[in-house]
Amino acid sequence: MIVVETVKEMQQLSKKLKSQEKSIGFVPTMGYLHEGHLSLVEAAKKKDDVVVMSIFVNPTQFGPNEDFDSYPRDFERDKKLAEEHGVDVLFYPSVEEIYPDELTTKIHVVKRTDVLCGKSRPGHFDGVATVLFKLFHIVLPDNAYFGMKDAQQVAVIDGFMKDYFFPINLVTCPTVREHDGLAKSSRNVNLTKEERQEAPMIYKQLLFAKELVESGERDANKLRNVLFDKLSASITGKIDYIDILSYPSLTEIEKLNGQVIIAVAVRYSKVRLIDNIILTI
Repeated sequence: MIVVETVKEMQQLSKKLKSQEKSIGFVPTMGYLHEGHLSLVEAAKKKDDVVVMSIFVNPTQFGPNEDFDSYPRDFERDKKLAEEHGVDVLFYPSVEEIYPDELTTKIHVVKRTDVLCGKSRPGHFDGVATVLFKLFHIVLPDNAYFGMKDAQQVAVIDGFMKDYFFPINLVTCPTVREHDGLAKSSRNVNLTKEERQEAPMIYKQLLFAKELVESGERDANKLRNVLFDKLSASITGKIDYIDILSYPSLTEIEKLNGQVIIAVAVRYSKVRLIDNIILTI
């Protein structure tokens, strides 16, 4: 495995691979790798000749009161895991390498952001789109791999890539879960012992909502209220939102029809957990 730390070296390597007609699969991450990230690597290995993973905690997607400084980091651990799972190139740039100067232009995401996590995190997806715009031009991938745990991010990236005609295929992969159903996340290490024990109830109640839909429930408000009551009674965390929207447009609906997302965010003492299920009616 090669570790690359500069934009220039990464671009030169990508161009060389392109000249050799090798396909590049790209897995962008913020590090502190878990099985969810590594499942994206496995998917890329099946489809592409070369797998490039980036590890970069992107400051522009964190708000002033968010957890940029406390976001878990352990490069040596990540490097070992990436190599063990078959990553060919690990791109590990510094903040100064990706943002050497103040930006002269700005990317502003105008749709799919005023709901779910985006509602309480203004500017977050502008930061996501900005860093991906940079990374895509640096890595020059044929395929880019993202997990569905952050389904809103996937929806935003889908629109962003289509808007700007990126010659890149967006590959989505299912959420990877712990044995008890909790969605894998780098932030799970910030849960207390008690919070970790109850956190799987989030996914359990999403599955309950799925059962209601499969039984014929189509009223979005009724489904949302039932899910809120069930989840409130089973956790101590504060529910940030429970929402049911069309997907990937993320527009409000009254009746479930077509492809929809049921999404939940719960705030605990030191971490905010998100989860979702996508259903096709």
